Amino acid sequence: MTTTTYTVTGMTCGHCAASVTEEISEIAGVEDVAVVVETGAVTVTSTTPLDESAVRAAVEEAGYAMA
Repeated sequence: MTTTTYTVTGMTCGHCAASVTEEISEIAGVEDVAVVVETGAVTVTSTTPLDESAVRAAVEEAGYAMA
């Protein structure tokens, strides 16, 4: 298992967190996504290390940006 924390900007509520979680969860190998809206921290647990560009693309698909 690999756990990586990213910073996502623009999230302001639970709906924002749900959108980001949904998109990142679709990446192959993702086991868990934990979002802290107040800090923008998105912690992703996966079976193997993820390609950061795939995570960035998922975050952008949700309408947000990675710092």
